Amino acid sequence: MERQITIRHNQEELTATIHYPLKESAHGSRCNRVPLVIICHGFVGSRIGVDRLFVKTAREFAEDGYMVIRFDYIGCGESSGNYGSEGLDSMIAQTRSVLDYGLSCTDVDPTRITLLGHSLGGAVALQTAVRDRRVKNLILWSAVGYPFNDIVKITGRDVYDTSVKSGSADYLGYSFTPVFFDSLAQGQPFQEAIKFTGNVLVIHGTSDEVIPVDYAFLFQKVFWMRQEGRCDKEIIFQADHTYSAGPQRQLLLERTRDWLNEQENIQQEWQHWMI
Repeated sequence: MERQITIRHNQEELTATIHYPLKESAHGSRCNRVPLVIICHGFVGSRIGVDRLFVKTAREFAEDGYMVIRFDYIGCGESSGNYGSEGLDSMIAQTRSVLDYGLSCTDVDPTRITLLGHSLGGAVALQTAVRDRRVKNLILWSAVGYPFNDIVKITGRDVYDTSVKSGSADYLGYSFTPVFFDSLAQGQPFQEAIKFTGNVLVIHGTSDEVIPVDYAFLFQKVFWMRQEGRCDKEIIFQADHTYSAGPQRQLLLERTRDWLNEQENIQQEWQHWMI
């Protein structure tokens, strides 16, 4: 079962879809609590995803027994507000508001929270996880590593220059302010990654022409430098930035589901050992 909800964030409303887990899942057996996954979409994206990527992802996770929330950032999809006037810090704060909502659901286990971020959403998810210790697992799909450089490469330098000179600039119908770009320049995912203490899965495609696949190796190197928390990496051959081809998308979802379920099994074994 799934339903559309609205989550308040300051003066704005974030439109979200919540997917409820199948009751027969083994993941809900511990005190009848279930794990939560929150999906963070990318630059000028939405909770649906390109070719319905996030819809399919959420439904498959729900089949495995997870409660899933996918949402639109301010000014994206069906949410209120202007995306281009918000910054990276605002997106982190919005993600935390969604996390607050998820944890307010009585069935959610607060010790089993995962953030999944795609592209710019990966950078947002990572920096949210660093700031919010409630996040235990992190999944990065084709994650942005240098927010300012990566996004300006997408929009074109002229959009950034116009924004600085005129106070705003149009890109695909969105109006971007200098505040947005300045906030991206402050975001440093590679530097902050070492601060996250949970487990991480990094996935990237070799045919990604938007965000370099090299970032996956850099992320893994940084995560391996930590004193705690494991990091697994999956490179998907011929996958593009949005995993639009059938075989590559299937592999993306299979690998992610396997990894998530592995984390669940490890935690359950640990609980039994503690008992």
